[in-house]
Amino acid sequence: MRKGRRAGLSFYQRKKKISNERIAEIMSWVFVVLLGFLLSFFVIYTIGVKTTVMGGSMETGLHNGQVVYMNKIIYSFKAPARGDVVVFKPNGNDNAHYSIKRVIAVPGDKIYIYEGVLYLNGEAQEDMFTDKIADAGIAADEITLKADEFFLMGDNVNNSEDSRSPNLGIVMRNHIVGKAWLHLSSGNEGIGRVK
Repeated sequence: MRKGRRAGLSFYQRKKKISNERIAEIMSWVFVVLLGFLLSFFVIYTIGVKTTVMGGSMETGLHNGQVVYMNKIIYSFKAPARGDVVVFKPNGNDNAHYSIKRVIAVPGDKIYIYEGVLYLNGEAQEDMFTDKIADAGIAADEITLKADEFFLMGDNVNNSEDSRSPNLGIVMRNHIVGKAWLHLSSGNEGIGRVK
């Protein structure tokens, strides 16, 4: 009689041992995949949020129907500055479509419009717009911006409902959602930075 295994069928399976190296490799792959998902979510939520330009108030830089990406996190670290193109909710209405305008004046600034020219802190800003401003709106009288108040205007100044309008008025900082930083253009322009 032979020693060892018996002849016939055997239902015995040898237990496979998983080495510590194999477990470490699997865990490192799980970590990399989770990190990738978290990083993707962070990028999409903070600097990859997109909206569409509505109307011609920001022409010639941004056009009706153009897709614009915004950075939602930047204003957590710093305040919007003069010249920034910002995305905001008109009157803080969460159900309204995002609006896009340029920051003209920041808290503490004094602003008014006289004979088609914008005055900022007493100085004429004749080079700010290519056209004379036809409607001064609420800025016909000098306005001093309080803390967290911003005066926004469209680049196409005579085709823009902006802070001059009593319907929109001064925009509060907590209504500003983010900074427009990248736009998609049709034709050969492709992707461009918002200026």
